[in-house]
Amino acid sequence: MTSAAGRGVSDYGDRLEFTRGQLVLEIGEDDDVDDDVRSSIEQVIGRTLLDEDHEGEVDVVLFWFRLGDGDLADLLMDALGRLADGGRVLLLTPNPGKPGHVDTDEIVGAAPSAGGLAAGTIAAGAWTATRLVRPTAPDARG
Repeated sequence: MTSAAGRGVSDYGDRLEFTRGQLVLEIGEDDDVDDDVRSSIEQVIGRTLLDEDHEGEVDVVLFWFRLGDGDLADLLMDALGRLADGGRVLLLTPNPGKPGHVDTDEIVGAAPSAGGLAAGTIAAGAWTATRLVRPTAPDARG
């Protein structure tokens, strides 16, 4: 069995819980994103990331966001609206101390305003990935 270090970039896609065949829309891609994270996700899903021109619903929105990119709640609302049932947004923000860092309190505060729920974080290179989901409604059957 190969260690995590020996697997190279494929480890990010696995740790960020991507699976083969998922449709992943990438938003906010710029020259500062982590290409190892992107490549790892593409390896795991078995296809290239979709760009912002994609029209249909997706399983995951990979959203690179930096302080100053706009109103986080509004942008999250748009991202959450692109999801298929059971989908998630993976919000990547620069780590503390890096240019464009976004305080965790801002993310946690923006999520409910956008109709989402922050459901954990994980390190992804020089970025922090926050998982955001749409809350499920209580079962109406009782």
